[in-house]
Amino acid sequence: MKGPRAELLLKGFGSAALVAIGVLAALSYTPAPRLPGGLIPPTDRYRAEILRDDFGVPHIYGETDPDVAYGLAYAHAEDDFATIQGALLASRGRLASVYGKSAAANDYMVALLEIQRVVDEGYLRLANDVRDLCEAYAEGLNHYAAQHPDQALADLYPVKGRDVIAGFVHKLPLFFGVDKVLTGMLEGPEDEGSTDEGTHAPDSQTASLFARPTRAVKGSNAIALAPKKTTDGSTVLVVNSHQPLTGPVAWYEVHLHSEQGWNATGGIFPGAPVVLHGHNPNLGWAHTVNRPDLVDAYRLEIDPEDPNRYRLDDQWLELKSSIAEIEVKLWGPFHWTFKREVLASVHGPVMRTDHGTFALRFSGFGELRQVEQWYRMNRASHREEWLEAMAMGAIPMFNTVYADQAGNIGYVYNARLPHRREGFDYGSELPGHRSEAIWSHEGSLPFAELPQVWNPESGFVQNCNNAPFTTTHGPENPSEDHFSPVHGIERRVTNRGLRALQLFGGPGPLSPEQILDRKFDTTYHPSSALIRLLRRAIRLLNSDLSDDSAANSTVTVSSAEVGELIQVLTAFDFETDIQDPHAALVVLSLGPFIEPPVDPTDEQLRQSIHDAARRLKEDFGSLTVPWGEVNRLRRGDVDLPLAGAPDVLHAIYGDPDGDGRLRAMAGDSYVLVATWSADGEVSSQSLHPFGSATLDAGSPHYADQTTLFAERQLKPVLFERSQIEARLERRYRPSDHDLEDRTP
Repeated sequence: MKGPRAELLLKGFGSAALVAIGVLAALSYTPAPRLPGGLIPPTDRYRAEILRDDFGVPHIYGETDPDVAYGLAYAHAEDDFATIQGALLASRGRLASVYGKSAAANDYMVALLEIQRVVDEGYLRLANDVRDLCEAYAEGLNHYAAQHPDQALADLYPVKGRDVIAGFVHKLPLFFGVDKVLTGMLEGPEDEGSTDEGTHAPDSQTASLFARPTRAVKGSNAIALAPKKTTDGSTVLVVNSHQPLTGPVAWYEVHLHSEQGWNATGGIFPGAPVVLHGHNPNLGWAHTVNRPDLVDAYRLEIDPEDPNRYRLDDQWLELKSSIAEIEVKLWGPFHWTFKREVLASVHGPVMRTDHGTFALRFSGFGELRQVEQWYRMNRASHREEWLEAMAMGAIPMFNTVYADQAGNIGYVYNARLPHRREGFDYGSELPGHRSEAIWSHEGSLPFAELPQVWNPESGFVQNCNNAPFTTTHGPENPSEDHFSPVHGIERRVTNRGLRALQLFGGPGPLSPEQILDRKFDTTYHPSSALIRLLRRAIRLLNSDLSDDSAANSTVTVSSAEVGELIQVLTAFDFETDIQDPHAALVVLSLGPFIEPPVDPTDEQLRQSIHDAARRLKEDFGSLTVPWGEVNRLRRGDVDLPLAGAPDVLHAIYGDPDGDGRLRAMAGDSYVLVATWSADGEVSSQSLHPFGSATLDAGSPHYADQTTLFAERQLKPVLFERSQIEARLERRYRPSDHDLEDRTP
């Protein structure tokens, strides 16, 4: 492909963000509707009843599981239809047709990874009940689109069950870094002095296509307490994911109940027909992101006489070649279909770049059973059944913490770890001509051999994106020595992990009030990365006062100003409550180096401190402004002070909002605390930072949980029908959506 049109498209493909920036820039806005022609009429095959409680949370009831999936799709579309449609466009490779060239990289990636082919070839091999579930969910979206053609992107319809599966095939590899490796292939070495080593690192912070373009998803917390660890003898599970507060991976709370035995509550993402983490009457689970090395990059040796041949051992093999047709919206009604080469080798997808030809291989390629595994987890009635679902290995990663009514607690470093041959550096570029460096998609480390902890003597487990080797106190922790470096299992311990070990692993049982208070902890541990960096910053500034170490610095300030900085930094008590007067300077200057972890140069550290000080003086007139004046929760007309900061248990990540304040954009995005009493009865509490109406600013549930969130208070989860009826806001079926009277 040559000429100016090719340049237009290739410029987007070669950007540093490859797929993340283009897609997120697109999905941040409501799609412009197209003409409704071609939408199919609603079906009467499924019957679901939707009960909205007084927080707007949908409780979906149906006779069968497909009935419930159908109702779930309809209810979620009511609250977030634009985001669901964006996710469908992304997995079909159709984003650029609506959003233009900035989204073309995603569509090329869909073609490169052969997502549609993989789904088409494998969909009919899925279990019948899973396909029934996905078809019903798709029908719920079709029904909503037919009833709301002004909101529908008609080119998407009818949605099919395979579109639901494609959404999972598309998203999950990006959580473990496929997009990062593709970007590395395109960009090559970071500087002239580097080598081709280090294309990707197993311990690196990977960005997701569905993370905000300015930051990777920062992490999550998951904690389970056994009866011996609670004052009332209950078993407790804390589900606490840290995601963007809005958008394609913002949590949405649901409760699903069928007469066939499906009864689960928890959080889902747009396009998911099952609870991703939460609980049923008998058990529950929570996920956090882990960082196994599941992606490899190979440099191919290309035949000098034929650019379409590559060497494998002593043979020259032909690259598999096809053409991707990518429709790109140019302006107004004008579109253009670009054509780009799509290549593959025995390793996997192939990209030609200015600095070489590379192949990609990632764990779980061709796997379509992610929905099935989560569905089986949703319906599991006891630990053995849940473990059987986990052992499927269809979900390629995520730490998972478990608890149940029998008092069992546990942790699994869930990961589809390939059987790699020892002797290669899989954290760097691999030699593509050596077949022994190519591992098989057919096998991975068995589930029973993954790092895990069950019912430890300490009575608690936790994971806050820390290494699996620091899950609890005591000898039950997995040993690092038992796992080969070829798996790329991370070794990092976060501040949240340190604080969880300290607060939940201390002596004595905890009351329900203590559990909640500690979950919302806002303190840095003395051994945390931020406090180590703080000590370094104070030493650096003291040296600036005493010698000429800053003589060559680009930062020019007086001794009095440096002295004031030292005074404020030294007075910081590691706390980020709303009244703390020293947290603002510390978090603004040091927070950017914490997640993902960065080791700044002295000049970078000095510059960041002085920049933060200048901003505080300009915007607030002081370096000692209360943290809640800076750290804000903003939603519509709501503007509330927040405690919390990066990498504390009550994690808050803010972006500058133009007035010196930070607007919370990610962090504590969904909290669910499930408790099984000593007699096995379940109850739970939850919290969303905003409310169930994720896009409708006119809804009473657009911001009705903001005060609770700012005050770190939970609301009750209504799990029994009688509880829901007592606090019912409206009851309806999708078929009677347009009826005026839908009140109880």
